[in-house]
Amino acid sequence: LAEHTQTKAASVTDMLKKLSEKDFIVYRKYQGVTLSEKGTTIALKIIRKHRLWEVFLVKNLGFGWDEIHEIAEELEHINSVELTDRLDEFLEFPKFDPHGDPIPDSRGTLPESKSFSLLDAPRHKMLTVKSVSEDSASFLQHLDKLNFKLGLNFQIEDQSQFDKSFELITDDKLHLHISLEVARNIMVALL
Repeated sequence: LAEHTQTKAASVTDMLKKLSEKDFIVYRKYQGVTLSEKGTTIALKIIRKHRLWEVFLVKNLGFGWDEIHEIAEELEHINSVELTDRLDEFLEFPKFDPHGDPIPDSRGTLPESKSFSLLDAPRHKMLTVKSVSEDSASFLQHLDKLNFKLGLNFQIEDQSQFDKSFELITDDKLHLHISLEVARNIMVALL
């Protein structure tokens, strides 16, 4: 955690202890940490707000999917259940955000997804892009350059023995070449 957050290990330990005292996490020294039931409830509420704001920013304000994460991070901290519920209703209760991530409902229930990694997908079967697991601006901009979007239907034609890159053909017969690194971050479902 310290390495990931670029902070000192002692600072991470202090924060874990504080979160544990507030019953947000279950912390066992040298054994790891998990969210408590209370922590999970709070996390799902924040995720819900964040993803609803992302939908709003793309759908109603015309932002690109590569521009919304930081703005949604600021907006997710508005503490108004009524605002969140009205935003959800205004957006007609979306189930997934612009990156394909599930949006918890007001009870914290996530919609079911039957997606799996493109790396595990069968060849010569029609697939559809359901979500991306990487949401950095540079990755999303790269997908935009490839015209690779959620809802794109395609088949895997081949995978290179040399660099493991993928040759795809879309349902409108366009040929796409994507790297192993891109494929690793794409979630798909069978059509």
